[in-house]
Amino acid sequence: MNHLKYKKVILWIMLLLPWLSLPFLGKQALKRFFPAGLFISTLVFFENMVAKKRKWWVYHETIHPKVTGDFPMIWGPFLIGSMWILRLTYGRFYLYMLLNIAVDSFFTYPLVTIFQKLGISSLIKLKRYQLSLLFFFKSALLYAFQLMVEKMKRTAAQKQQDPLQD
Repeated sequence: MNHLKYKKVILWIMLLLPWLSLPFLGKQALKRFFPAGLFISTLVFFENMVAKKRKWWVYHETIHPKVTGDFPMIWGPFLIGSMWILRLTYGRFYLYMLLNIAVDSFFTYPLVTIFQKLGISSLIKLKRYQLSLLFFFKSALLYAFQLMVEKMKRTAAQKQQDPLQD
């Protein structure tokens, strides 16, 4: 297998493998945490546009010429991983942040190094600690979004129980 195809296979696996875990997430958890996962993944999609313009990082490889290089990362491990982390830790903020720091550190340090060595992506103007801070901020934002969703659901349920309450 030539070197170029090897990188594409890695990206395809990175995109598809997390989706195979969805049946284990559970229907209720998927329904509960999908909006937050979609929110943060969409935010990261736009963040990558800014990153490309400001040359924070670059993707050298993609799964298809018409698909951005960040697509497998955002719509694979980031989307599905966000929902899994929420499912496993929501309601226990310190555990949530601890797990996020561990996962984000794994990405920021060993995985970024591997991607750079393989020629998949590289950090350019962004230092690893800055990338870690970005991840930390997005983790807090994801949790805050889920808190807001939960509050809106409770409010809607209360109004449904007592429609005269306003």
